[in-house]
Amino acid sequence: MKLSALALAASLAAACAWADPAYVKSVEDWRARADQSLRKDNGWLTLAGRYVMKPGVNTFGTGEKNDIVFPPGLGPERMGTITIEPGHVFVQLEPGLSMVKDGIPMTDKVMSTSLETRDWVAMGRAAFHVIERDGRYILRLADNESKVRSGFGGRVWYGVDEAYRVPARFVAYKPAHKVSIVNVIDEVSDESVPGYVEFKLKGKTYKLDALGEDDGLFIILRDDTAGETTYRPGRFLFVEKAPKPGEKFMLDLNRVYNPPCAFSEFTTCPLPPKQNIMPTRVEAGEKYPPLKKG
Repeated sequence: MKLSALALAASLAAACAWADPAYVKSVEDWRARADQSLRKDNGWLTLAGRYVMKPGVNTFGTGEKNDIVFPPGLGPERMGTITIEPGHVFVQLEPGLSMVKDGIPMTDKVMSTSLETRDWVAMGRAAFHVIERDGRYILRLADNESKVRSGFGGRVWYGVDEAYRVPARFVAYKPAHKVSIVNVIDEVSDESVPGYVEFKLKGKTYKLDALGEDDGLFIILRDDTAGETTYRPGRFLFVEKAPKPGEKFMLDLNRVYNPPCAFSEFTTCPLPPKQNIMPTRVEAGEKYPPLKKG
């Protein structure tokens, strides 16, 4: 038994020794960028509130009589109003107050609700933007002096393992079909799925449905490490350039990462569809929980 254990250790050490240094560095550089993106102003670590607004006029500020009550320290008692009409969001501040957009002070603004370009406005340490989802208008509030942000010590990752960089192919659905995606607060949305990625891991074949996002593929998955060493609800994987149907490519599970919900309670992350729950351990990519300072 001792000899077999020594042989296994030697084999693992040899595998690590043969890891391509350029590949390892590329993954580590990508992880460093992912860490910095998380720490940025108005990033996931700064979120301090999520408010679904009603049609018509919504008052907002730190006072309890407002429709939208910001946490203490994030502005005066009454900051202004946000008027919601279909396709139109208008912010009007109280006299004497101003907000800043791209360095320009303003007292009122028609807000964009695009998910692609977040229309952030700032008032001191606080900032907010508005998104529209299925006819609902949601204000996201950021506190750039958040204790979650200041106490963040970094993401935690498995070591880079080339065994988790595997040949795969993209198989298109003809036609593309819809999949119901549930998020962490039980909201359901029907998302277009152009196809799935197929690959072998540890000798077994897996198929994961992939959503189209920009020019790439977005995969929501969960495996048997969930709730032990990784985030229980699931993790994400983004393929930057979507392959053509039937085209082979390298799927890099070392770049599996945690959703925003792993870092903030004010997000609504999608959960993996049942076909993307893998009955195996994917000991690659991001772990959970993150590091804390102190």
